[in-house]
Amino acid sequence: MENENLRRDEAAARSALLRTETYAVELDLSEARDARERTYRTTTTVVFTCREPGASTFLDFIGDVTAVELNGTALDPSAVRDGARIRLEGLAGRNTVTVTGQALYSSSGEGLHRFVDPADGETYLYTQYEPADARRVFATFEQPDLKASFSFSVLAPSDWTVASNGSESAREQISDTAARWTFAPTERISTYITAVLAGPYHRETDVWTGTAGTAGEGLSIPLALYCRRSLAPAFDAPEIFDTTRRGLEFFHTLFDYPYPFGKYDQAFVPEYNLGAMENPGLVTFTESYVFQSAATEAQREARANTIMHEMAHMWFGDLVTMTWWDDLWLKESFADYMGALAVAEATRWSTSWVSFANRRKSWAYVQDQLPTTHPIVADITDLEAAKQNFDGITYAKGASVLKQLVAFVGRDAFTDAARRYFRRHAYGSTTLTDLLDVLAAATGRDLTAWSRSWLQTSGVPALRAEVAVQDDVFTDVTVVQDAVDPVTGVDEHRPHLVRVGLYAFDDDGALVRSGSEEVTVDGGRTPVAALVGVRQPDLLLVNDDDLTYAKLSFDERSLATLLTSIDRLEDPLARATCLTALWSSTRDATLPVPSYVDAVMLAAPAETGVGVLQVLLANVRTAIGSFAPASERPGLWERVGAFLWDGVRGAEPGSDLQLAWARALAATARSAPAAADHLRSVLDGEEKVPGLRLDAELRWFFLQGLAAQQRVLPGELEAEKTADPTASGRVGFALASAALPDAAIKKATWDEAVHGTRLSNDLLSAAVEGFMLGSRDLLGAYEEPYFAALRDVWATRGIEMASRIVRGLYPGHQDLEGEPTDHPVVVRTDEWLAANAEAPAALRRIVVEERDHLLRALRAQAQGTR
Repeated sequence: MENENLRRDEAAARSALLRTETYAVELDLSEARDARERTYRTTTTVVFTCREPGASTFLDFIGDVTAVELNGTALDPSAVRDGARIRLEGLAGRNTVTVTGQALYSSSGEGLHRFVDPADGETYLYTQYEPADARRVFATFEQPDLKASFSFSVLAPSDWTVASNGSESAREQISDTAARWTFAPTERISTYITAVLAGPYHRETDVWTGTAGTAGEGLSIPLALYCRRSLAPAFDAPEIFDTTRRGLEFFHTLFDYPYPFGKYDQAFVPEYNLGAMENPGLVTFTESYVFQSAATEAQREARANTIMHEMAHMWFGDLVTMTWWDDLWLKESFADYMGALAVAEATRWSTSWVSFANRRKSWAYVQDQLPTTHPIVADITDLEAAKQNFDGITYAKGASVLKQLVAFVGRDAFTDAARRYFRRHAYGSTTLTDLLDVLAAATGRDLTAWSRSWLQTSGVPALRAEVAVQDDVFTDVTVVQDAVDPVTGVDEHRPHLVRVGLYAFDDDGALVRSGSEEVTVDGGRTPVAALVGVRQPDLLLVNDDDLTYAKLSFDERSLATLLTSIDRLEDPLARATCLTALWSSTRDATLPVPSYVDAVMLAAPAETGVGVLQVLLANVRTAIGSFAPASERPGLWERVGAFLWDGVRGAEPGSDLQLAWARALAATARSAPAAADHLRSVLDGEEKVPGLRLDAELRWFFLQGLAAQQRVLPGELEAEKTADPTASGRVGFALASAALPDAAIKKATWDEAVHGTRLSNDLLSAAVEGFMLGSRDLLGAYEEPYFAALRDVWATRGIEMASRIVRGLYPGHQDLEGEPTDHPVVVRTDEWLAANAEAPAALRRIVVEERDHLLRALRAQAQGTR
């Protein structure tokens, strides 16, 4: 549809003209159970003021407009409708506009998503809007700074549960089968965080009571949890409530500002595109956090982190919102940092910062080395760019930089700045300048230069120690910083407050910290005078305690220690930091793949953190499948397959670690025939693994690996689907079926994914993932059709579904043929980019990023053959 891609300048002009006051939204979902009904009736009344009476503006709405009334005058819908916009001319000083229309039920997770539970046939609805999909449900001024108070009224089947941001204020029976729910008005919030939930959801309730920070005022916040009725037996509400109460206690104490949105509901919903969304009063989560099969402590910690992340948004993002998507980091970076902090300090998962270093920062390092890297404070010109900017830089790099800022200015000053920020800007919108103002007030320091260095430049700084040694004693230690901004080509040395850690083997052979030195790194070279005359340790770790954001490399002795003794490094955060550095070196082709594999094979059996173990084993798969030369892969796959099988059998029966080893074995079997042999023998009962529970999820993992190797038995997938008639079972079947190495199946999967419209978001992703499990002989024929289909896919699908297709089907798994830049797929990608210079920027961004991933893999393969 035309005009969907709102530009920043258009939003700024509209914001300068208008102030929104209230929305009253009525949705008729009474026929939602009928799959033949593709649309529902929506009516929106907006009250707003105009600073220039007589001016014109527009509302945003993606749907069929049937009636428009402005200030009591009916307007011709066909005359005022302009693509995804509704033109409003001749505005008064104060205006009331009512728009009635028909909106589409969604199967892409955008707007109002409709899902039919295969377990019992029940229909479930929920909304998801960020960054700009509220306009798929009701007419809006769709930009974050035009806040208003929202009131929702929902007509739905009377036996359903319905919820929204506000508390239920009335329920009226309309007919024998339908009722109308009315919800209390919200505080002033942005359109993208409004929400509606409707369906036969299972609901549990609780309450949190506490005080509003230092003021000591009593608070009582009603709590509720929702999930599909068929998931209720697996719903561990007590643990989720416990985490929620701990979070509310933590953030009230930290922020000294009471939670501003009344009730605190959390809904776990199907086919969700995100981990969660911070709708005030009704937070929505992916229902993968409802553990139907065995779940590790790492999975539970990840759920707790997401709960805390979304709760932090109630202040950073909901109470105070960025003016435009350039400052998306003002909510996401803060929530990512605060989520890890709250888990570390308020829950049983004390290794939260280890998980952050292991997963989140690694995501940021990858994203920040792509050609599409950008500053944390990004240049977001339109909504399509905003959609693509929910990335590792905005989330995890920003959070890492905030962790460095806290180290730089001190925890107390940072907390004081946050409290000032909330009090000064409650229910308003802000930019970077507003944050710098409160930081300056709280710290007494002008942080403009710090902000420019960290928030307004791009790329990953690199830190290493240059050492000179005589008679095993340091005669010089200098921290060297390499920090060229890849966008500008300019050296951008950031200030880093780091701890340089010294680690030595103790009498028992453990590698333990023997000392540390706090150092402020500023510029390209920073001598560490305090270490001159100190005995050289076995390991010198420049970023001990992981205080800053930087890639690390090691001096010769330290690297040798890690490659031979990483398993003996006792501190879990130091170990995670070093393992991340080794992985970065492997991705950069400075550490050979076999050396990394050997290091993981040392570290993994001794690793007690299941989250770290999962990442290590996943990295090994990527290292072999993408970075190792083709000639080396069979031998490496065979080694790793045997290693994983030993891990499964050697782990404590029934433990989280055993489950992690088993899942890794199943994933490896997709590429390694020997690993598939073990899966087949376990499923056939020939191999017994004490304690290993073959629940539905693990069985699907096994079958997907076997399907990719054409090792499933006739009718086995269909029988498993019958035995597991759940939503997750349907997804598992879709992936396994598409993985079968059969030309006819591959063609049917391609046609359905690229040209069909039947698949929902989750099923599309499963089909694409399964399709890509195949040899070059099977998939090579789809390389040219991929490039031929790109523009049409982007033009005919919503951005969510189109992005899944474009990214997921890129032919990026290739073997080196000559020079990396001469590889046929790289050349074809370059040709497409040159011929489609005017293509939407978001589409080009995905293609550019996938090209870079491929080129990095080919360069690593080339390095491995030298």
